[in-house]
Amino acid sequence: MRYTRLGRTALKISRLCVGTVNFGGRVDEEDGHRILNRALDLGLNFVDTANMYGWRVHKGYTEETIGRWFAKDPARRDRTVLATKVGNEMSGAPNDSGLSARHIVASCEASLRRLQTDRIDLFQLHHVDRTAPWDEIWQALDLLVSQGKVLYVGSSNFAGWHVAMAQEAAGRRHFLGLVSEQCAYNLVTRLPELELIPAARAYGMAVLPWSPLHGGLLGGVLAKLHEGTAVKSAQGRAVPALEEHRDRIAAYEELCGELGEHPAQVGLAWVLSRPGVTAPVIGPRSVEQLDGAVAALDLTLPHEVLTRLDELFPGPRAEAPEAWITT
Repeated sequence: MRYTRLGRTALKISRLCVGTVNFGGRVDEEDGHRILNRALDLGLNFVDTANMYGWRVHKGYTEETIGRWFAKDPARRDRTVLATKVGNEMSGAPNDSGLSARHIVASCEASLRRLQTDRIDLFQLHHVDRTAPWDEIWQALDLLVSQGKVLYVGSSNFAGWHVAMAQEAAGRRHFLGLVSEQCAYNLVTRLPELELIPAARAYGMAVLPWSPLHGGLLGGVLAKLHEGTAVKSAQGRAVPALEEHRDRIAAYEELCGELGEHPAQVGLAWVLSRPGVTAPVIGPRSVEQLDGAVAALDLTLPHEVLTRLDELFPGPRAEAPEAWITT
């Protein structure tokens, strides 16, 4: 397994992060534990979740599932770099969402209970809360870090200027600040290249792309639809995206066929090759999907293939008006 550092920190993480958004509803607990066991066996030490994951059963269910996995063998916790998130609404109560100091602290305590652990390695702000001053956010997180309940802080779904505001406020408090940003990034969704990824790199932050296959759109969706085996790619955001990009996807799958590689592995290998990318967050629904993702670590795409992929899915600098582009 290949490892890298989490941004500017000394913490070592695997080049793939095991995302658990499908645990609960799409993946039952037994299969989820089987995936986590296989991940550890393969050397994948980075696991990502969120306090509201598992909402198809109930919010918090995924953290509970991971907590029961840790409880079966406490040694698993020390082998795992554990990431979770705070910020999404957990109930209809007025203070059970957002990034107020009260909610950050209360959510951390609740996540620790569900995860059956005494610490969260990476505590991520799931979304920006424009009503919460950064001094309030950092005060709460400083408290949790000083208590040893949180080791590092990251962000998710931030814009480049949100990252800059957060880091400058943290710097004024002499606080480490954000060490990672988790964003939607793949061949179809390349907007982060314009400002977010450059901002993250400037501040020494890890970039953790979620949905590296765009909800299954880049995982051989046309072939799966023809075979009747499409699951995730036949629902959610992949459905309208397929109608918009059908010709591109068809050409993409044809290119993958010429390479003799599975589209899912090509799409993931492309994300892994991008400047600034630290560890894509994969969401396997089976051990077989996990093994396929790991195989992408050994796939190096030739320059001519990367050029062809750029032609099929141009980045924002290729599509943006000239006035937007600066050097």
